[in-house]
Amino acid sequence: MTEIMVVSLVKEAFYYTMLVAGPILLVSLIVGLIISIFQAATSISEQTLTFVPKLVAIFVVILLLLPFIITQLKDFTIRIFNLIQTM
Repeated sequence: MTEIMVVSLVKEAFYYTMLVAGPILLVSLIVGLIISIFQAATSISEQTLTFVPKLVAIFVVILLLLPFIITQLKDFTIRIFNLIQTM
């Protein structure tokens, strides 16, 4: 395995990580921002108010994107196993 293959593999792993985790993190960020704006507008300073809506939003996004996530992870895993066979 050459250095170029290793760098390419790490680059691809980071790409798939962002592809899988990106939408979940983005939804969490948007929900947190909306709740923070609501808290600022209503002068509610409860720190735990953001957890339940974020958990619900993340759960919904994971349920909706689960087929996509599984497909992406399966493709990457198959690619890794095919690389192992060629060594």
